[in-house]
Formats: sequence, C-alpha cells, structure tokens
Amino acid sequence: MEQKFSQSAAGTTILKGVSRSFYLSLRLLPRSMRDAAGLGYLLARSSDTIADTANTPVSDRLQWLDDFSNAIHHGTPYVPSATLLDTCTENEKILLDNAPENLSWLQSLSTAEQSLVREVLAEIISGQRLDLERFGNASADSRMVIENDSALLDYCQRVAGSVGVFWTKLGFLGEGERFSRKSETTMLRWGKNFGCGLQLVNILRDRPEDLRAGRYYLPGTADLPLGDACLPAHDRWLITAKNFIDDGLRYADALRGRRLRCATVLPALLALETIEKLQAATWSQMEQRVKITRPDVFRCLAEAMLF
Repeated sequence: MEQKFSQSAAGTTILKGVSRSFYLSLRLLPRSMRDAAGLGYLLARSSDTIADTANTPVSDRLQWLDDFSNAIHHGTPYVPSATLLDTCTENEKILLDNAPENLSWLQSLSTAEQSLVREVLAEIISGQRLDLERFGNASADSRMVIENDSALLDYCQRVAGSVGVFWTKLGFLGEGERFSRKSETTMLRWGKNFGCGLQLVNILRDRPEDLRAGRYYLPGTADLPLGDACLPAHDRWLITAKNFIDDGLRYADALRGRRLRCATVLPALLALETIEKLQAATWSQMEQRVKITRPDVFRCLAEAMLF
C-alpha cells in the first residue's frame, strides 16, 4: 500500500525531530512533490549524520556510507552500526533506527520518483565521501585545503546543487506546466546555482570553526593566519554566493504556485540576510558565529509569503 507523506511516521514525527523548519516548508509543497521531497531529505539527512559522526575513523564512516548507499540503490538490508548510534543525538538515533522504514517508503514511490531520489542521493553521498576523503583527517596541526575553485564548486554541486536539480525535476514530473513559467532547462540551471549558493553561504559562515579544525575550504588560504587577515579571502566567494542566490530568486519568481514560491524563496531570503551580515562582520564576530535573529526570520517569512 502506497504511503503518503501525511500518513507516514517517517514524514511526520521523525522529520519534525530532525528539521522542524524543513517540515513546515514541505507542507507548502504540492501533494505531487511532497512524498519524494520529504523522503529525499530524510535519506540525505541520514547520510549526513553518518558522514559527520565524530571521533570515529574515516575508514569506518566511508564503509557506513557505502552500506547505506547500497541499501538505497540495490535494496540490500541496512542496519546502523552500534558504534554509529552511540555517537548520535536522540533524534538522529530515531532517524537511523527508522532507516528500514524509510527505505521501504522509497520502494512505495512511483518508478520515476524512485529514480529521482536515487539520483540525488548518489550525488550527495559522492560529495560526502569526497569531503571525508579530503578533510576527514584534518586537524589544527594538519591543514587540508581544497586545491582550486573548480574543486570547491564541484563539491557544492554534489551536496547542494544536486538538490536544486532534484527539486526541479520532481516539480516538472508532478506538476508539469503548472510548475513553472520558465523552461525546464532554465529552471535546472537556476536550481543548481541556487543550491550551490546555499552551500557556499554555509561554508563561509562556518569558516572560523573549519579553520580551527584544519579544514580549508577556500582555495589558496592554507598559509593565512587566523584573524582579520582571513577576511579578504572570502570576499569574492560572498559575491559568488550572492550571484547564485540571485538565481534562486529568479527560480522562485518563475514558479506558478504561491505556496510553492513561499517554500522555495524563504531559504534564498535567509541566505541573503546571512551574506549581508557576513560582509559586515569582523573575524571576532564571525568566531561567535553569525546568526539570523528570530525577528529576521519572521520578516523573511513575511516577505516569502508575499513574494
């Protein structure tokens, strides 16, 4: 029997636990997109939990990612490692314990939806593996750096640009011409850039924490001392991120449904707020972590509802 998002435990209690904000956005989507989008998020969040497991060998995490990927793509049984579960938060444990249910839910989707979910998870997991191989053994005494601009953008495409592509293909699959006033080709390009922009914003916001851990995501920065001297190196990437997010605004504006536009444009508005704060921040302020305040969130939500 086919599981619908509103009837699925995986799509309600678990999703609320791991991301209440995404759950609320998901409810704004057309029903034709809701199941596959919700399940895709849960599976991606599961693989991210596996990749980010602290204090476990990189080799173990890579193997756990392979096991999870095989379960998604080949239907092999998946049982999370006890070692993995011991390092998780309570909500993450619930998520991974329910992996068999989520994988069963995948089988209940249409063939076309299953294909899209598997396609995006393959891209995301490839990026998570790449990140582990590149930075898994980094430390304050052992700096690891992304080698060039192309490598950074490739990583952003794998873990986030791919989500914009997935969202677009799913929208055209479920809604057809009702999805967008623009062509699928245009929306795929904008959606990919939108996702890449959101990932770049995350990288730039988290830069002080990453540098302290020896993870140098911005090419050519490994020899810079920590402090305000680090700031010029990310200025051009803030510009790149803003240009990508501007494509996200174009993407949202082209969508036909008001609820769909609201769900899609909200992350773009929040990202632009973050970029503005990062542009004005000193290194000391960045080390305290640049955050969007609750009033900012409410204002962006109001703007999204009127977009």
